[in-house]
Amino acid sequence: MPAKDFYHDTVCTALIKDGWTITNDPFKLRVGGRSVYVDLGAKKLFAAEKQGRKIAVEIKSFLDPSLVSELEKALGQYDLYYLIMEDEDPERVLYLAIAQTVFEGFFSEEICQMVLRKKSIKLIIFDSETEEIVQWIH
Repeated sequence: MPAKDFYHDTVCTALIKDGWTITNDPFKLRVGGRSVYVDLGAKKLFAAEKQGRKIAVEIKSFLDPSLVSELEKALGQYDLYYLIMEDEDPERVLYLAIAQTVFEGFFSEEICQMVLRKKSIKLIIFDSETEEIVQWIH
């Protein structure tokens, strides 16, 4: 089992406040004899839908002194999980969860803006103090 990210409990609380049910903590994906673990699996039922929406959430704190190294790791994990989910759980949508301070700071820099322009990364932006989701970027 992988170690929980610094903001793991914060994101769980934010998702629950937003009406989501945490279904997997962590969310296990298997390919052949290997397993990988996305931080969370969640679902949300809507009144007009019987099945609702299902998501997987990879949480990244970006607390390491080398933010670029953290970005490299986050992108690698996101891409790997996305590829596996495409085959194993295609109805589930993958998100990368980051703190609002990281989004407004590091993610406003040119390197992150280029990544966001060129890759189809879905983001959940959360406020680490209020433990609430402030923005979904699809």
